Amino acid sequence: MSNSSVGGDVFFVLMGAILVFAMHGGFAFLEVGTVRHKNQVNALVKILVDFAISTVVYFFVGYSFAYGTSFLVDAATLSGSGGDFELQGLTLVKFFFLTTFAAAIPAIISGGIAERMKFLPQCLATAALVGIGYPLFEGIVWNGNFGLQSWLELTFGAGFHDFAGSVVVHAVGGWIALAAVLLLGTRLGRYDAKGRVIGIPPSSILWLALGSWMLCVGWFGFNVMTAGSLGAASGLVAINSLMAMVGGILTALVVGRNDPGFVHNGALAGLVAVCAGSDIMHPVGSLIVGGLAGALFVKGFELCQNKLKIDDVLGVWPLHGLCGLWGGIAAGIFGLESLGGLGGVSLVSQLIGTFAGVAYAFALGLVVYGGLKAVMGLRLSAEDERKGADLAIHKISATPESDILR
Repeated sequence: MSNSSVGGDVFFVLMGAILVFAMHGGFAFLEVGTVRHKNQVNALVKILVDFAISTVVYFFVGYSFAYGTSFLVDAATLSGSGGDFELQGLTLVKFFFLTTFAAAIPAIISGGIAERMKFLPQCLATAALVGIGYPLFEGIVWNGNFGLQSWLELTFGAGFHDFAGSVVVHAVGGWIALAAVLLLGTRLGRYDAKGRVIGIPPSSILWLALGSWMLCVGWFGFNVMTAGSLGAASGLVAINSLMAMVGGILTALVVGRNDPGFVHNGALAGLVAVCAGSDIMHPVGSLIVGGLAGALFVKGFELCQNKLKIDDVLGVWPLHGLCGLWGGIAAGIFGLESLGGLGGVSLVSQLIGTFAGVAYAFALGLVVYGGLKAVMGLRLSAEDERKGADLAIHKISATPESDILR
């Protein structure tokens, strides 16, 4: 491969990494707009610190665990002149790209556990999840570790297909979050003594909408740049992502009865669901997949909050957990040639891979957050929760001038 073609690939993957890194700002502002004013600073700090911790543990442990590549070598090798890391450091920018995926796990979880989680336990959970828990499943699906993919291919004609992470990233993050939310319990004042829902309105629809827009824009890096090289880039992935996004918006608009929170999250639901099969589905199939995901999010959120009494603040289990699960299965349906797809998938393999992923993620969440709960506790004190995580943890609010007047 020539220097210029490798250089093009380096730039392509780097731009993808930057776009997905920008998505973390979207995660942050989606949470800022959804939580109450007294928890906005905490939302911003959590996402940024979680990204930093994720980068460090993924660099030293997680990436090697998933792909068998260590960065603890000399600089000449890292730059590519030594041969092992490819010309111009292509492996390094691939690491950057995949780090932004790995860091999405704690960013997803953050929205579910908002407003009542201690800071240190969440930092420790991030280190454990991104260092070991997530790379274990990532390596099985995307690097063929432990032979599961080979077995699925031999037995059912195709391995588990998850092109950009409907299950590997989103469902895993969402089902870990469900375990964490259940262990944390509901926020003070969320339900009355008879179990009736007490509404806690978002602090800012404007910030929430900004977060959704940032995520939507970055998602085209998330999906398209997963190809890993200019030569493998596909316009089909981009159009499928677009169609799924608008499908999610429109169904969430109708099913959610014009609620702006549902509309902006409906876009994300469609994008979550299309990740797995975005490279093999027909655009009409993607529109259907995204549309069903938008409706699934609205109904899942209402079920979660009103019937099951699960206080998942941003609805990350319905959004990432359920829509990610649907995306994994949908790739095995709408990816079939008989439904306009490119083929090369097995519905049985998709079912096995998807349900294995969510079961693993939920169990992982119970182990990590359950262990931390037993050792140091997860929740802020009732007094700190009423005060808000901003003042309780960071000693400053989103409007510091007002702190002086207290």
